[in-house]
Amino acid sequence: MSQSLRPMVVLLWAVLLCPGQVQAQEEAKDPRPRAIRPTRVIKLFNGKDLSGWVTWLRDTKHEDPRHVFRVTDGMLHITGNGFGYIRTKEDYRDYHLVAEFRWGTRTWEPRKNRAKDSGILIHCVGPDGNYGGTWMASIEYQIIQGGVGDLLVLRGKYADGSVVPTRLTCEVTRDRDGEWVWHRGGMRRTFTRGRINWFGRDPDWKDVLGFRGRNDVESPGQQWTRCEIICRGGHIQALVNGVLVNEGFDAFPSAGKILIQTEGAELFFRRVELHPLKDEKP
Repeated sequence: MSQSLRPMVVLLWAVLLCPGQVQAQEEAKDPRPRAIRPTRVIKLFNGKDLSGWVTWLRDTKHEDPRHVFRVTDGMLHITGNGFGYIRTKEDYRDYHLVAEFRWGTRTWEPRKNRAKDSGILIHCVGPDGNYGGTWMASIEYQIIQGGVGDLLVLRGKYADGSVVPTRLTCEVTRDRDGEWVWHRGGMRRTFTRGRINWFGRDPDWKDVLGFRGRNDVESPGQQWTRCEIICRGGHIQALVNGVLVNEGFDAFPSAGKILIQTEGAELFFRRVELHPLKDEKP
């Protein structure tokens, strides 16, 4: 046998004679089989401490020496002093996530004078910091002034270094500036990276502190905003204050950890819960 053919034969042998091993390796990367599907309300934040959560900061990793994540007056308090996240220890699937947040007053460099920014990342997989050293491969529900409810597709890497093939299919159109905007009944496009704007995002949006668009549905100032994410298999619906603002299909991954970002802006959460889907039996 020639030297050039030998690697190909070895690969073919692995696929044909060891299919179980190959399948096991792939299944080990997919959190869905082991992910928790809520059958009752799960309070991810208990109002007392950070039990059930893991912190990650770009500069200090799992250590939080500045206490960026803390509990203040029964609320999850994110000071914004750094870039990173707090995430669940467990994987979840098929749920109705309800979170209520409000902005604080402090902002930090390099976003001190930029739009206040954060996000809820769902279906997070891979090791901590696998996307750019700061985030995880996931689908992001954006929380930013003027853009609450945008959806972002983040491709990171598994622990073995292979790319997580994150994707989301959305019905979209293009706005005046050529950006993709959710439009029910529009062209279906599969995204492997990038952002899908919520349907009413101001085309004149600017990354400036306090920005508010003409059609924004998030609450102004420091009032509470209700965020909802309904996940049913690969189907994702994003609501802001009860309004459906974005939607996607055929998401991959369709299960994983849940993550809340810190991106230079102070904010508070008084509620972070998972509800069972209404029409599914336990």
